[in-house]
Amino acid sequence: MLFDLGLINGRIYLNGRWIEGNLYLKDGIISAITSNFLNSKNEYDVKGNMVLPGFIDPHVHFSLDLGKYKSVEDFKVGGMCAAYGGITTIIDFIEPVKSREELDKSFKKRLKEAKDCCIDYAFHSTICGMKSNLKDFITECKLLGIPTIKFFTTYSSSDRRTNDDIIYDLIKASKDMNFLPLAHAENDELITEGAFPIKVHEKNRPTISEVSEVLKLSEYADFSGGKIYIVHVSSGITVKKVKEKFSNIINNKIFLESCPHYFYFNSNVYEEDGGELYTMSPPLRSENERVTLINNIDWINTIGTDHCSFMKSQKRNKYLNDIPMGVGGVESSFRAMYSIFGEKIIDKFTIEPAKIHGLYPYKGTLNIGSQADIVVFDPNKRSNSSTHYNCDYNLYDENCLTGEIVSTILKGRFLVKNGTFIGGQGTYVKREVR
Repeated sequence: MLFDLGLINGRIYLNGRWIEGNLYLKDGIISAITSNFLNSKNEYDVKGNMVLPGFIDPHVHFSLDLGKYKSVEDFKVGGMCAAYGGITTIIDFIEPVKSREELDKSFKKRLKEAKDCCIDYAFHSTICGMKSNLKDFITECKLLGIPTIKFFTTYSSSDRRTNDDIIYDLIKASKDMNFLPLAHAENDELITEGAFPIKVHEKNRPTISEVSEVLKLSEYADFSGGKIYIVHVSSGITVKKVKEKFSNIINNKIFLESCPHYFYFNSNVYEEDGGELYTMSPPLRSENERVTLINNIDWINTIGTDHCSFMKSQKRNKYLNDIPMGVGGVESSFRAMYSIFGEKIIDKFTIEPAKIHGLYPYKGTLNIGSQADIVVFDPNKRSNSSTHYNCDYNLYDENCLTGEIVSTILKGRFLVKNGTFIGGQGTYVKREVR
């Protein structure tokens, strides 16, 4: 066989172990892993660097329209930035809907917005004030290739909150209907909104609002036999409490996602000049909670960026209700987390999100027969400080991050090669969870 591309002299990551050798691609598929040198149209010398599965970011917000504000990166620029960060697949969100009819309309709109994305993309659906029959809505989502449905337990002020009766029915239905509910989990009654200064951001959305809601949702999953995926867990206390009470069903019925910024920064920044640039929901937590989160990384299933960036001029307002919530992260996420955790973080960017979100085995692994989504990573370099966001600031000091994304490959073709963006065309990916 004549292969299309051979990645030679690599340290290949295969399902938790390392293989020294060569990886060969044919028709966008991984076709051989061997210590031998085989015939290929093109060879790329990896020079002993890590060869990893393409990263999957299960939580981004490109082209997010908040009315007064719109997130800076669209799918075209956001996809490019993600490719620089080794991400080959993102899962974004359809805007909140109340019915099957709204779902179809919003899905088509999102497809149109994502058409220029250079990496592969999928969507989560989002509900608010559900008016359709729940099981019919779930069925329609799955027909569109969307087996994940997000709900909010807060934001009643903007009519996005879903009531507990629907939430419980949703979690219960996941037991038999092969889909996964996703929760933005904060207790609405414990949150204070309005014209408050930045320094009280964390106090207005306290840790107990997250802990209490996550424990309640976990209890729903445990009692009903259903599943729940908690997005952007912000506090190590939350993880610790879930671990103490539900360790028997974590990784099986309960899945926890967190974001790099919660491991890097603490709520002290809200007391400082420029604290508005670190505003997101949920907010950053205390230093003790940050350290506790780091110490409980083994109980976090996936890392998503919750990428939703805004310009400094948009963020620099006096009061919280005038500041768009969200920060960027796709270009820096893997290197940021690798800098703290090393190789143990790899699965949380690859096989775990692939399995949980219905992308495995064709993504998230370098198994023969899997899609040739690949990252070449040099762990011994320090990246330069340049980033490619439209956003005019970056939370992370790039010079302090370990490693460099050398090349990113999607379906056997280079998106980024030796640090230079080549370009490409992603496609919509239908998913199926089990």
